[in-house]
Amino acid sequence: MTLFNEKINRRNTSSVKWELTKEIFGEDELWPMWVADMDFRPPQAVINALKERVEHGIFGYTFVPKSTHQAIQEWLKKRHKWEIQPNWLLYCSGVVQAISTAIQTFTNLGDKILLQAPIYTPFFEMIEKNGRSVVNSPLQLVNGRYEIDFNGFENELKNGCKLFLLCNPHNPTGRVWTKEELMKMGELCLNYDCLILSDEIHSDIVYKSFKHFPIASLSHELLNQTITCIAPSKTFNLAGLQASAVIIKNEDLRTKFSETQKRQGVFSLNTFGIIGMETAYHEGEEWLEELIDYLEENKNYTIDFLDKYFPHITCIEPEGTYLLWLDCRNLSLDDKPLHNLFIQKGKLALEPGTKYGPGGEGFMRMNIACPREDLIEGLERLKKALS
Repeated sequence: MTLFNEKINRRNTSSVKWELTKEIFGEDELWPMWVADMDFRPPQAVINALKERVEHGIFGYTFVPKSTHQAIQEWLKKRHKWEIQPNWLLYCSGVVQAISTAIQTFTNLGDKILLQAPIYTPFFEMIEKNGRSVVNSPLQLVNGRYEIDFNGFENELKNGCKLFLLCNPHNPTGRVWTKEELMKMGELCLNYDCLILSDEIHSDIVYKSFKHFPIASLSHELLNQTITCIAPSKTFNLAGLQASAVIIKNEDLRTKFSETQKRQGVFSLNTFGIIGMETAYHEGEEWLEELIDYLEENKNYTIDFLDKYFPHITCIEPEGTYLLWLDCRNLSLDDKPLHNLFIQKGKLALEPGTKYGPGGEGFMRMNIACPREDLIEGLERLKKALS
């Protein structure tokens, strides 16, 4: 645990989280608990592997070796009981890029694309910037837990959606969809011939009482109808290495996706992304288990703090991710005054819920992937904001 208690100065490293707060939030000296990266060093094995590669000293053209495919195969089999084949794998710099590539490959201008708001902001952006139409099947908050409105979901599919963007685990609500929920959504997509793109970037950070199921692993039919996106970036805090994997079993879909990548000029990953990804998946499991325990303690500490000092703020307790979805609606503030209260009075940078689309009004998203001392600082600023 001492590993995660270490405070590391991230300023002067071009850190979005720590150095762009004034540009984004308009205030100096804000405590950043907003963008989804962690203030922890990755596994030491990753750092050592990167150092060794730097010491070699030559950084020419690089390909993704078979050992990287194998590392991903072994990781998915061990962590998620999903056996894949090496030829199902494609690579890109990030999951958002993969989403955009899928939209360009499998839909046409004006086509309808389904999502479940409130949801990760780039889902909206990639649909709209590519000239497609957002169709929302909103999640329902029932007794402090988000649920799927399956009647509404089916009705939207009936209207001709070509692609469904699934977020599992779900950002920002923290839901880890059950096998039954995934099967029901998947079968509906199969019935209405809707392709599934599953963003599973948070799949490795799941709390002990819950289990992640890759939707493509649940049936042969879903395997052939699904594009799955994973990355070590959230799991091991490697977002800056810009490396993700796209898993497509269906050969026709995989070929089409690859052809779009080639038209975009995308051919491989950078040297350090390859090394970071492979090493993390090969040697990072023990570190990850310790991380999940630490995050669970941070989660519980935050919930207890809110219960003690601010019972009128409800934390939607996450089943996965290191993100807390805070229900601030009982404060009876409109979104802009609510946002400004945390920024101007508390000097605390949180993500406003309105960024996540319909259903985000009155909510704030908090990142708790930081040393306990930094978490406490952020909570004390929250207390100051609401005092």
